[in-house]
Amino acid sequence: MASVPTRSLAAPSLATFLPLTNPNKAFTLRTPFLTPNALNNAFSCSGLRWKLEKTNNLIAVQCVTSTVAEKEAQVTSGEKFEYQAEVSRLLDLIVHSLYSHKEVFLRELVSNASDALDKLRFLSVTEPSLLGDAGELEIRIKPDPDNGTITITDTGIGMTKEELVDCLGTIAQSGTSKFLKALKENKDLGADNGLIGQFGVGFYSAFLVAEKVVVSTKSPKSEKQYVWEAVADSSSYVIREETDPEKLLNRGTQITLYLRSDDKYEFSDPIRIQNLVKNYSQFVSFPIYTWQEKSRTVEVEEEEKPKEGEEEKPEGEKKKKTKTEKYWDWELANETKPIWMRNPKEVEKDEYNEFYKKTFNEFLDPLGYTHFTTEGEVEFRSVLYIPGMGPLNNEDVMNPKTKNIRLYVKRVFISDDFDGELFPRYLSFVKGVVDSDDLPLNVSREILQESRIVRIMRKRLVRKTFDMIQEISESENKEDYKKFWENFGRFLKLGCIEDSGNHKRITPLLRFYTSKSEEELTSLDTYVENMSENQKAIYYLATDSLKSAKTAPFLEKLVQKDIEVLYLIEPIDEVAIQNLQTYKEKKFVDISKEDLELGDEDEVKERETKQEYNLLCDWVKQQLGDKVAKVQISNRLSSSPCVLVSGKFGWSANMERLMKAQALGDTASLEFMRGRRILEINPDHPIIKDLNAACKNAPESSDAKRAVDLLYDTALISSGFSPESPAELGNKIYEMMAMALGGRWGRSEEEDEIEASEASAAETDMGDVEISETQVIEPSEVRTESDPWQD
Repeated sequence: MASVPTRSLAAPSLATFLPLTNPNKAFTLRTPFLTPNALNNAFSCSGLRWKLEKTNNLIAVQCVTSTVAEKEAQVTSGEKFEYQAEVSRLLDLIVHSLYSHKEVFLRELVSNASDALDKLRFLSVTEPSLLGDAGELEIRIKPDPDNGTITITDTGIGMTKEELVDCLGTIAQSGTSKFLKALKENKDLGADNGLIGQFGVGFYSAFLVAEKVVVSTKSPKSEKQYVWEAVADSSSYVIREETDPEKLLNRGTQITLYLRSDDKYEFSDPIRIQNLVKNYSQFVSFPIYTWQEKSRTVEVEEEEKPKEGEEEKPEGEKKKKTKTEKYWDWELANETKPIWMRNPKEVEKDEYNEFYKKTFNEFLDPLGYTHFTTEGEVEFRSVLYIPGMGPLNNEDVMNPKTKNIRLYVKRVFISDDFDGELFPRYLSFVKGVVDSDDLPLNVSREILQESRIVRIMRKRLVRKTFDMIQEISESENKEDYKKFWENFGRFLKLGCIEDSGNHKRITPLLRFYTSKSEEELTSLDTYVENMSENQKAIYYLATDSLKSAKTAPFLEKLVQKDIEVLYLIEPIDEVAIQNLQTYKEKKFVDISKEDLELGDEDEVKERETKQEYNLLCDWVKQQLGDKVAKVQISNRLSSSPCVLVSGKFGWSANMERLMKAQALGDTASLEFMRGRRILEINPDHPIIKDLNAACKNAPESSDAKRAVDLLYDTALISSGFSPESPAELGNKIYEMMAMALGGRWGRSEEEDEIEASEASAAETDMGDVEISETQVIEPSEVRTESDPWQD
């Protein structure tokens, strides 16, 4: 792109003429910038050179040149250049680099037509004559598959020849922007916020699919109709006057696109055009008609040849049959009205439900909805819905890219492809529409740019969503929130992990089963209300199922003391609670970890018990070695002999199970994070008392040591851990069963001795007797007496 040098010439300023009423009298010119004697033939003032001339009855004062400019020119002598642009290259960039999808051309052209209709409607308020008798304000789109064209016609304001050159001949100049600027300058008329255009490049999106574009336009301000015509990849265009009477318009603009060969079949299809209008321009405030093929049933007379000798029946007596015939006609494409533009008090619930089903192709009514308008720094309207059913695919929970939020700017669809700009991932199930008059879009109007306005919008949308969910939870119909929790409860738990700023809004919405409510879900507010005065924490237990939670040994003493425990039975529950840490100044405490404090411990009794069983704890720790970090007296058991608890900073049994199940789990980190295990024993249980006696009287007893190993393995399973060797554990159990069941049901010891001696004798015989060589008989040598093939 070469630069063309052009020398700038400073044009002299226009002269100021002063009338002389009497040329014979003296003339006095007073000014604070000139001295009284300065008006000669020429003078200098404020760096400017002035010239005084007298012609007839007028005196001309003219600025000739700038003395300052002359001095600067002497210092720096150079040439001034102007930027040059290759128009065809600029058009190519606009067409092929701005837009991600070819189909948006129709959105841009329909938006331009809507702007033309809006301008006419606005100007007709003060000039009713502009409307004339040219018909209703509407847009018509007629695809022609045979010729490969699309014709878009509007009855808007149209354009004069000068406006054609100004708007279509100047790239990146928006006629809408100029119109709005003129409105703002004329404050008496006000401003119209319904206009869509901003950048002045939307029209050229037609070249995405067209190799030739013809614009025929008639303005009510002009008596003539003009045609603008351009070809793709060209740097010039043609404007001519329309002379064909059949092509004359009463008012408005008609754009004809001659489609490219590779786009001809897709975008000349009437069904495809109708679907694009419904997707992008469904809520444009003017009716949009598309040319569609329809069918109807008509009755026709059946033709029958008269038989020989019979006369032909008159037309009224002939048999009739039904026939389906096809015809073409205009069909309204944007029937659905933008419900968010109405006053919420005027919209019925059935209307909201119907709009939801049509817009998002749903068959169930939503669980809840909210309709609001935000004003102030950011102004937008929105209608949000809670779906009646959750996603069937679990991957949708982790996928922030959903098509659930549809963004509109002045009722024109912009995008539904967002990656967390408007809603966080854990609220991706929310569906709705957001419409704003001014958003930070890129030039293609497809991408929502990150900015402070977007962050404010996101914050307000999230807040309104939580208000809507809270309203469902507080409604009289408890089944609605129960249904919501079944479908979307895991989403809110994900929010506990990802959005610490909204913990106060998320936590009251959580629901769990508890030791006192095993059939119905309970909120944390209800849990806190039911707490006793001495209870200082919220206790929870994480397991893999509700049944295992009910029978866990960790619960025994808490249930005995009437302390309620939350059951965390879903994989995400434990991580979510750990991220919350506290609720209403109450800490969350895992009852499966060490140092559990229930608040009513008898310190004297505990000290005595520890002294009594101190030797047993050391002896059991010696037997188990590195399997446990330590052995101690438990304050959480009442009926079980022992339990295995996790360290305060390590993984719980439930978390360890989940991490082992990870497809890409790291065994090294698993060993590091597994933490230490502590064996807690119940001093009131008979087994522990027997082991305490064995420790003191027979510390080397093999049966006692075997009992300790089995006790540890049993505690491992009952506490939720996985045994390292299930087969070895099974053999220990079989051995203990044999010891316990030997001879209980009448099997004598003599039978055991006989079976043992027979078994040893059989082994001896097998060792002494030599194995005889086996004679191999070929199949062909085997003969039976009744063999028919025998010789």
